[in-house]
Amino acid sequence: MNYQIKEFPHLQFGSIYCIGRNYAKHIEEMKSEKTADPVVFLKPRSSIIRSGSKIELPSISSNVHHEVELVALIGKETFHVSEDKALDSVCALAVGLDLTARDLQSDAKKAGLPWTLSKGLHSFAPLGNFIEYSSNGTVDVQNMDISVHVNGLCRQSGNTSGMIFTLSEIISYLSAHFKLNPGDLIFTGTPEGVSQINRGDRISAAMGGNLSTLEVDVDK
Repeated sequence: MNYQIKEFPHLQFGSIYCIGRNYAKHIEEMKSEKTADPVVFLKPRSSIIRSGSKIELPSISSNVHHEVELVALIGKETFHVSEDKALDSVCALAVGLDLTARDLQSDAKKAGLPWTLSKGLHSFAPLGNFIEYSSNGTVDVQNMDISVHVNGLCRQSGNTSGMIFTLSEIISYLSAHFKLNPGDLIFTGTPEGVSQINRGDRISAAMGGNLSTLEVDVDK
C-alpha cells in the first residue's frame, strides 16, 4: 500500500519510528522509568490516516489512548549522522497522534513481549498537514507547542522543549542503528495527559499554533 504525501508528492511514506518515554511528566504518569537511550518502537505504514479520516477502535481493546506528538519527515538518506548535522535530514514537520491500545500494551509489558499490536493497529497513526522545514530556517523544532482536544476539551498541552532527547539526538541515535530513508517518519514522544478515547469522539490536534493541524473522528 502506497501513501502519497500531498505536500511532498515525490516522496512516499516509509518506516515509522516512534520514541517512547521522552517527556518526564509522561514517564511519571505511566509509572515508568527514564532510560539512558531513546526507547524505539515501530508502527506499520497501514496505521497511517490523514486529517478528515476516521479512527477505527479495535474489538480486541477496550482502552485506546491518544498521544499527541511532533512528527518529523526525513528528506534524504541518513546513516551515522552526528547530532550537529542531524536536522539537515528533516524536510518537514507535522502534528500526529500515536494511538495506543493501553490494555494490550500493559499485557505485553507484563509478559515481556513486543508492543507492536498495541501501537500498530489500523488507523493508529493519524497525521496532520506537513510544514516544510529547514535547519537554516526560522522554525525552532525544540520550541513547538503541541496539543490535543477531545470534544472541544483540552487533554494534552505541552512544548517540545520538554523532550528528554531532542530531535537531533533522536535522529543521530536512530541513524547509528538504521539507515533512514526519504519518506521515513519519526514520532518524537508525548507529554503528559494521555487518556482514553471513545466511539463518536471528535479529536483535534495542533502543532506550533496552527502550523500543522489534525481533525479526526472516532468511528461510531
